[in-house]
Amino acid sequence: VQLQASGGGLVQAGDSLRLSCSSSGSSSRMGWFRQAPGKEREFVAAFKWKGRITYYSNSVKGRFTISGDAAKSTVYLQMNSLKPEDTAIYYCAVSVRNYITGTYYRDDYYDDWGQGTQVTVSS
Repeated sequence: VQLQASGGGLVQAGDSLRLSCSSSGSSSRMGWFRQAPGKEREFVAAFKWKGRITYYSNSVKGRFTISGDAAKSTVYLQMNSLKPEDTAIYYCAVSVRNYITGTYYRDDYYDDWGQGTQVTVSS
């Protein structure tokens, strides 16, 4: 599966951005991860197509919203009230395997990754 992510940019604290990730094939779920300079990659949000279930990390819950358009095989990450600590490269990922409960945040349970899109939030 190939992924195409877009929507990153440079914004000020408090602003909003929307990331998009389009998949070339079907999947059980799609997720967003991010990696800041000098830090490990971390889970941000995930969308499970069956039941349209969403998952969020505590750091973005209440500010970010993930949604999906099955007809376009695309997920969106609406990011509001952005903070400087949200600055990172954001990666889209897809899992084609059957979902195992509790694994939505684990990057080793995703099969393919997009190229990443930079999000920079200035203070």
